Amino acid sequence: MAHLDRRRVLRGGLGAVAAAAAPLRARAEEVALPFGNGVRPLVTYPGKRPLLQTTARPPQLETPFAVFDEGAITPNDAFFVRYHLADIPLEIDLEAFRLGVTGHVERPVSLALAEIKALPGRTEIVAVNQCSGNSRGFFEPRMAGGQLGNGAMGCARWTGVPLKSVLDRAGVKAGAEQVTFDGLDGPVLPETPDFVKALRLDHARDEQVMLAWAMNGADLPWLNGFPLRLVVPGFYGTYWVKHLTAITVRDMPFDGFFMKSAYRIPDNACACTEPGQAAAATVPIGRLNVRSFLTNLADGADIKAGPVQLRGIAFDGGSGIRTVEVSADDGRTWTNAELGQDLGAYAFRPWSLGLDLTPGAYVLRVRATANDGSTQPMGARWNPSGYMRNVVETTRVRVA
Repeated sequence: MAHLDRRRVLRGGLGAVAAAAAPLRARAEEVALPFGNGVRPLVTYPGKRPLLQTTARPPQLETPFAVFDEGAITPNDAFFVRYHLADIPLEIDLEAFRLGVTGHVERPVSLALAEIKALPGRTEIVAVNQCSGNSRGFFEPRMAGGQLGNGAMGCARWTGVPLKSVLDRAGVKAGAEQVTFDGLDGPVLPETPDFVKALRLDHARDEQVMLAWAMNGADLPWLNGFPLRLVVPGFYGTYWVKHLTAITVRDMPFDGFFMKSAYRIPDNACACTEPGQAAAATVPIGRLNVRSFLTNLADGADIKAGPVQLRGIAFDGGSGIRTVEVSADDGRTWTNAELGQDLGAYAFRPWSLGLDLTPGAYVLRVRATANDGSTQPMGARWNPSGYMRNVVETTRVRVA
């Protein structure tokens, strides 16, 4: 598929994927993620460099972790892909494409992409999109779901208009409580629930939630929601509906499967339970918790003694990163790293630290603290769905 150019992909959608992917996968290089059953093929789809494939139908593609050492912005061709339903759009007629806004509104509207782009308030924001189950493969005991490494995340500059501009165009009636979002992907079987997500009305109207048509200065990649997607800064990717085509304002809470039953976390401060235990009560997953990673050294690396420059990234759900600390002795002592360019409270924040390492074995740990005071736990927390992992990461290296 490497020979498919952008014009052909946009004109023909992903119709070439089925024919081209099979031979590519058959000879694909494999990568072993560091947990049981962690071998993944590297596969190429239109508009993407080789990514780690978790499933083919629907496509679930993880970013190779080394990409995050390239910079705070994740390139479009390396950005992870997550679909829930296998009937994904393979062709979209932009002339016919419309976004419908209906429900508890004064005047239902149907907007072409050009009309959306002409709405007031055009804006950009740099924000992390992270899958709720990012890093699920590291949970012990294991649970069902995509066994992801740490690559189901990415940070991009999103261009669009605030969702509020679209809602104002339709006129929200008094008594509205929630807004729901549906895209062009759908279930293969009639008994499978459609993927529909909901936000509280006050959240939907906060002028940070946006309808984006561009990513890092280019049209959205097909597999990341072309031609229009919801961007919910600071919240997990389950809310970032792709190929957005329908918005419904509701005067009562939405009880669809992907809100009422799926994507829920234990209703307590840590969103955790004892390993293997169900939660007594749950709530919908929401804001990202704080995380940090070392990006330029892999676990088990052999490095030369002397000056070593460590690099990494940190992020949280929108308060911004206050500090990043690094330990070279398995958490006994900590040193503050230098924070890099601040691209906004929702973005990856680069960090770096120079160390002078003598020969020996080292256990490196990295810990971020957000401006709201939240930090990362030293021990991994567990929940039944494998969501929101944010333990202090550990990298073991040998220096000679």
